[in-house]
Amino acid sequence: MKLTIGHIYPDLLNLYGDQGNIRCLEMRLKWRGLEAEVIPILAGEPIDFKKMDILLLGGGSDREQKIACRYLLEYKEDFRTYAGDNGVLLAVCGGYQLLGTHYRTKDGYIRGLGLLDIYTEWAPRRLVKNIILESPLSPCPVVGFENHGGRTYIGNHRPFGKVLFGAGNTGKSGYEGVLYKNVLGTYLHGPLLPRNPHICDHLLKQALKRRYGQDIALSPLWDQMEQLASLDMLARSGGGRKYAFS
Repeated sequence: MKLTIGHIYPDLLNLYGDQGNIRCLEMRLKWRGLEAEVIPILAGEPIDFKKMDILLLGGGSDREQKIACRYLLEYKEDFRTYAGDNGVLLAVCGGYQLLGTHYRTKDGYIRGLGLLDIYTEWAPRRLVKNIILESPLSPCPVVGFENHGGRTYIGNHRPFGKVLFGAGNTGKSGYEGVLYKNVLGTYLHGPLLPRNPHICDHLLKQALKRRYGQDIALSPLWDQMEQLASLDMLARSGGGRKYAFS
């Protein structure tokens, strides 16, 4: 069995260690004896959505987001079709903001893909801190680091998780990220997937199900180091005793 992972515009959207998310997806397949093909898609290159099983849309500065969106808007309907057909898409930080209708920055306006009915507004105080979530995608808390000036409003969409510690989408809503079918938008860095193997495996399972038409069990991996790191972060935030890992 094989999955193809597309890294969209790593030459523009490359902040906060997004390559770590790609590497995590790739290696957790290979460690289980499954094949993984990683395709970097540079700005201006065509995106073959039919070939892709997982897409990563990473973070960039406001300037880079604006440049990236000029290219991405050409594929607006392709993104809609891919997401509607349960394609797996992980969008982090700037990529998360581009899922919406627009991002009103300090200096202007960035038109988004409009994949989801969400939007982002700039605010003068950046939200910079560690963050812990309770998410339906994971049996244990999701941990990460956030650093964003935008406040993302997701309306009636389902959030990625409830904020236990940190700021989240707006610093006031109590929620972080957004979920739509197999689309996950989030501000969590770290990178997200190496720090949260349950989330990585969730995305892999959904991609395998879409590609092969059936639920495919993933063999367990040795994740104790990641679990210990998460427990340490939980303990330092005051919530470590409440949770256990499986």
